[in-house]
Amino acid sequence: MSYTVPDGTRIGHVHLKVADLERSLQFYRDLLGFEVQQFFGDSAAFISAGGYHHHIGLNTWHSKNSGPAPVKAAGLFHTAIVYPTRKDLAIVLKRLIEAKYPLTGASHHGVSEAIYLDDPDKNGVELYWDKPKEQWPVDKEGNLQMVTEALDLEGLLKLTV
Repeated sequence: MSYTVPDGTRIGHVHLKVADLERSLQFYRDLLGFEVQQFFGDSAAFISAGGYHHHIGLNTWHSKNSGPAPVKAAGLFHTAIVYPTRKDLAIVLKRLIEAKYPLTGASHHGVSEAIYLDDPDKNGVELYWDKPKEQWPVDKEGNLQMVTEALDLEGLLKLTV
């Protein structure tokens, strides 16, 4: 029997194993700006944007003081965090630059503009803004044509002045 996921379905949250809860909170809370909704003792925290119960869970239940997950193994490639506007993406980019936080990439995908980095546990993080659907590139048959091109970081930063 064929089944298609309903249109209203969405990814609710990601829950990450981290080695040091406070170090992860310094990244997600203090640098990216997520708000703590709840602590679970000293081993987990639930953080969100806009008061949602949690977009990201962070825990040390099986990973306290451990090293990062191996890059060349099955597992999470990255968590993608979508910002509501291009200016919001520009603001977080400016915060990262001011904090001298290393980026691993920046791309224009036709449908979105994205900044890539790793959190303190080397979990990949994509920060991006989606263009309006009407602006997505399609071919003559109407098929989506995503690309990976260099992102104009200087142009993006101009939105913050």
